[in-house]
Amino acid sequence: MLLQLQVWALMLQAGGAVGFDIRSMWAQMGIAAKIVVILLFLMSAYSIGVMIDRALAFSAARKQSRLFAPAVAGALRDGKLDEAIKIADRYKKSHLAKVVVAGLQEFKAHESSADIPGEEIEASRRALERAEAITHAELKRGVAALATIGASAPFVGLFGTVVGIINAFKGISTEKSTGLGAVAGGISEALVATAIGLFVAIPAVWAYNYFTTKLEGLDVEMSNSSSELIDYFLKRTQRAAAKG
Repeated sequence: MLLQLQVWALMLQAGGAVGFDIRSMWAQMGIAAKIVVILLFLMSAYSIGVMIDRALAFSAARKQSRLFAPAVAGALRDGKLDEAIKIADRYKKSHLAKVVVAGLQEFKAHESSADIPGEEIEASRRALERAEAITHAELKRGVAALATIGASAPFVGLFGTVVGIINAFKGISTEKSTGLGAVAGGISEALVATAIGLFVAIPAVWAYNYFTTKLEGLDVEMSNSSSELIDYFLKRTQRAAAKG
């Protein structure tokens, strides 16, 4: 995200350094080239928004889960399911809390009922799996769009490049000359569109790979928590059966 913002700043600075006026270039661009540039800026703005949103969400999930894990572990050691559920409810942004509270609520509901012995374990397992899937989808929101932007932005820029080259040949036809002045406008359109397309795509691809790796780590943590909770339920059920 920061790289992308720095890139736009460098482009503006570079424009002044090499002596061309960006506003003048914009005025000379054709409609198609302007649409391409606007589309790329919108794609860039959206990708930056997704990066900020996912970075905040992943950071909050990680921080709250570090606080949640030891607190709920203590409540479960003491056999206090109600207390564990209350603890989970306090950490709304924790991915672990979202999964664990679903399993705890399901187990508690079946434990106090007259269901077939062992059914509460399977019901809790299904609840944990559903919670994992829902939490995964919430965490992944917008990440796929980064992959789409990373894959499509160069082609959008390439379309602008083609339009610029076409305008360059039109300039040659109009001016009846093959000099640099006849093609400069079209070539500048082509190069600007290509550069912007790459500057939009590269950070989006990097961010997609980064968030995908982070998401895989969070998925592993949720899966491990679910397995540990099922083991806890099994031991609790066995102890209750032995006492009965």
